[in-house]
Amino acid sequence: MAGVPEVPTVDELRAIGLAAGLDAVGVAPAEPFAGTRRHLEERRAAGLHGGMHFTYGDPARATDPDRALSGARALVVGARRYRRADPTPPPVPSGAVARYARADHYGELRAALGEVAAALRSGGWKARVLCDDNALVDREAAHRAGLGWYGKNANLLLPGHGSWFVLGSVLTDAPVAVTPEPVADGCGACTRCIDACPTGAIVAPGVVDARRCLAWLVQARGTFPLEHRAALGGRLYGCDDCQEVCPPNRASDRREPPPEVDGEEAWVPLVELLAASDEELLARHGRWYIPRREPRWLRRNALVALGNVGGGDPAVVVALRRFADGDDDVLAEHARWALERVS
Repeated sequence: MAGVPEVPTVDELRAIGLAAGLDAVGVAPAEPFAGTRRHLEERRAAGLHGGMHFTYGDPARATDPDRALSGARALVVGARRYRRADPTPPPVPSGAVARYARADHYGELRAALGEVAAALRSGGWKARVLCDDNALVDREAAHRAGLGWYGKNANLLLPGHGSWFVLGSVLTDAPVAVTPEPVADGCGACTRCIDACPTGAIVAPGVVDARRCLAWLVQARGTFPLEHRAALGGRLYGCDDCQEVCPPNRASDRREPPPEVDGEEAWVPLVELLAASDEELLARHGRWYIPRREPRWLRRNALVALGNVGGGDPAVVVALRRFADGDDDVLAEHARWALERVS
């Protein structure tokens, strides 16, 4: 009769994760996130989700590790840093891409967590990797594993390093020992992220109204809210403002960030984007969250961004007029708005 599999230690799993490219590893008990579920349900009822599905779609599922892996006893949580040096913007009107989306950082995170999961499975335990997935609230798992604290912008901050990290977990039925208690709040009286939000989306410490959050609005379907179009500036996908002003991030950034790597795309030429076919846009940006895989929403973002940063460029006016006279009523309206600002 086979014996009980040996339980790996936290140090053993951490060594595997760090060798695979993770920057921090912790372990949390696989207990339901009761408080997180309550917050999700309360904020959804108040409309703060702004139509966002993700973990708001099924809070009960997203806060119960056992729903993702029956018999789960531990969450091995990993963080991978994505902050890179900023490249020089191109000379043509271009849309800014948030740092987390410039390369497939979640793919790299998933691969590193996969190494941890493989080690657990080879020892006879069940293991499942979850990251950037509706099945679990990654930040709460990382908080419980002692990796960091919640900032007032609702991001998780790692002591001495800040919030430029993607997060994910390996659920396992192995009874791995948990790491220390969650990290204490490190924000104190600082409100820089709240003050810097261009739309006032951080309505209370740790509470973000998605209806105002640019990072969500560029992913949502439908008309881009008129009252927030100017605030979008030249952004195409994502928004880093609340992280850029954060003192722990600024302190970390003063240390030389890793150089940019091949394939990272911090800026997208907007006129070029508008000229691309659906197939070309999905091939180039398909790893981003694009509602229903409809590239028209990227075009919508590009049109609004051109209204903010495209003045003085004849090619911009030509592109905007083409969409203003087009058959897509939503894009035509955004193009007309942009034309009024650049003409």
